[in-house]
Amino acid sequence: MQEQKPSRSTRSRLLWIPAMIGAVALVLPSPYVIESPGPALNTIGQYQGKDLFTIDGHETYPTDGNLDMTTVYVAGGTDRSATTAEVVNAWLNPQADVQPEDYVYPRGTSQDAVNEENATQMTDSQQDSIAAALSALKISFDQEIKVGGFASDLNKSTVKKNDVLLAINSVPITGTEQFRQELQKRGDQPSELTVRRDGKETRVTIKTQESPENGRVMGIYLGTSYTFPFKVNFILDNVGGPSAGMMFALGIYDKLTPGSMTGGQHIAGTGTIDAGGHVGPIGGIAQKLVGAKNAGAKYFLAPAENCEDVVGRIPDGLQVVKVATLTESIAAVETIAKGGDTSGLAQCTAP
Repeated sequence: MQEQKPSRSTRSRLLWIPAMIGAVALVLPSPYVIESPGPALNTIGQYQGKDLFTIDGHETYPTDGNLDMTTVYVAGGTDRSATTAEVVNAWLNPQADVQPEDYVYPRGTSQDAVNEENATQMTDSQQDSIAAALSALKISFDQEIKVGGFASDLNKSTVKKNDVLLAINSVPITGTEQFRQELQKRGDQPSELTVRRDGKETRVTIKTQESPENGRVMGIYLGTSYTFPFKVNFILDNVGGPSAGMMFALGIYDKLTPGSMTGGQHIAGTGTIDAGGHVGPIGGIAQKLVGAKNAGAKYFLAPAENCEDVVGRIPDGLQVVKVATLTESIAAVETIAKGGDTSGLAQCTAP
């Protein structure tokens, strides 16, 4: 019996089926988010025709050059998932990174909740940047670090909301980043907190647990309140997160001191800051390096704790300087401003 071969039209339909399945798969939502370079904004310059920040109640001085804060575009997650096609394109793009959605956003988080958290982090970061700049200038202000709430029940029976944190393991607390660093030093061992509760000082023992993103954590939300001797007004309201803290602190320091700190140089950077001037790590630094280079920066200030994320991702023509404190950042900017040899500045190097 002779075998009957499929007709040409049937073979064509059979070939179209996997192609159609592949095309549909590319537009389906994926469980990933995409990080790509965002714009760089000059903290001592203007945004939409207005200064990024102004200072009322204290003498200020003219500035020039750039102290750019850097940003990251995040596509996917929350209310709008990235498609498989977008993720594939990002995997092929050396300037983008792909992260699991749950790594960036806790499961079930809404876009409104993300926006609110980012806005709060930016506001807190701006207040921390004022405190850090004033600390560097030896200008007095009042601050309190309080227990704002609880992320878990780990220490809920040990500390109370509105407890004021005074010391950790007998080390006075000067800011949230310094507090975080002291907490990490203990590893999985408990720490002793000195707190002020209802006007009285008391000591309590707290436990920590490991977080894949933040090291040792105690399941407590911290809040910082400041009383400054003058007012700093920020206009930036469509960028969120805490990572602009160091660059805002540098900008405030520059405006409060005579002369141009940058010497007209184009400098960018990133990093959280606390009142004590400790610079903390951030996410998306590889994309921020690209954004800085695209904006014309020649120098980039990177948190020391981000060095392993920097190595191998530095664009040609951009010098990355490692900093751990605002004091180190100021010294680096002043060295760059002189226009001389900057090879002696601390660098992020491969282990």
